[in-house]
Amino acid sequence: MRRTSFAHWPCSIARTMDLLGDWWTPLVLREAFYGIRRFDAFQESLGIARNTLTDRLRRLVDEGLLEKRPYQTEPVRYDYVLTEKGRDFYTVLLAMNRWGDRWLAGEQGPPIVFRHDTCGHDSHAEVVCADCGEPMTAENTRARPGPGYPPKLAERPDVRERFGR
Repeated sequence: MRRTSFAHWPCSIARTMDLLGDWWTPLVLREAFYGIRRFDAFQESLGIARNTLTDRLRRLVDEGLLEKRPYQTEPVRYDYVLTEKGRDFYTVLLAMNRWGDRWLAGEQGPPIVFRHDTCGHDSHAEVVCADCGEPMTAENTRARPGPGYPPKLAERPDVRERFGR
């Protein structure tokens, strides 16, 4: 069964989910942030089938989140290294981790703690306004069509109602 592509939807969340495709892809990225670079290490750490891992790594390379760098020539083997685009995904993983710690960690507490090297404290992600620094929440933030939103869709009554225009 073919899945619906969200690659061209006028929504960055849908486009991101289209790129991720499934639950393995963010876990592969998580492992890359933890310092794993080699195929066998990804496979061992995640317990993922080799063919599935091959597909996910290929997709991440094709999408520019990882880069293949040869470390051996006979046979050719590669390190998978985060690119700038891949490193920029870290904040997404931190936000997911924060939500999971709050709602899924259980009585024993969070399984992973993040230390902020700049200040030396264990901390967690917070989404704040880039202009004023105040937290952004569902109660104090609203979405509206941006410059990349298709004008034809913006004029539909259901879209106008959704965005309060």
